[in-house]
Amino acid sequence: MTTPFDFFRSKLQYEIDVMDVAAGLHAGEFVLVDTRRRASWDHAHIPGALHLPSTEITAAAPHLIPRGSSVVVYSWGPGCNGSTVGALAFAELDYPVREMIGGIEYWIRNGLPVETADGLVSREADPLVRAHSLP
Repeated sequence: MTTPFDFFRSKLQYEIDVMDVAAGLHAGEFVLVDTRRRASWDHAHIPGALHLPSTEITAAAPHLIPRGSSVVVYSWGPGCNGSTVGALAFAELDYPVREMIGGIEYWIRNGLPVETADGLVSREADPLVRAHSLP
């Protein structure tokens, strides 16, 4: 029988929030993978991320990401399961993988930069999440 302790301990092994991703990406702790379609990637993506749509992970990941590399996946946000599909694909390939909760939506809401055709763009942090923003 799974206890609440087991459930939440397990959940923390497979999920990571945007502020921890920002810190870990800067430190080179993992490969960040955007699992969205090309049009979404072109619209805006997290600087330093690799674009690898969920449908291409099984075929392409072994050629692009060294085995054993830690991976963090993201998609649009809470209303999108693309990162969950991507995380499953990486798990099936035996990569250590976590899903960035909140997706790029919460990355942007925290005032973190995204890369667009016009370069890096940041917006003011949403007051509802500002308390969690980097100093």
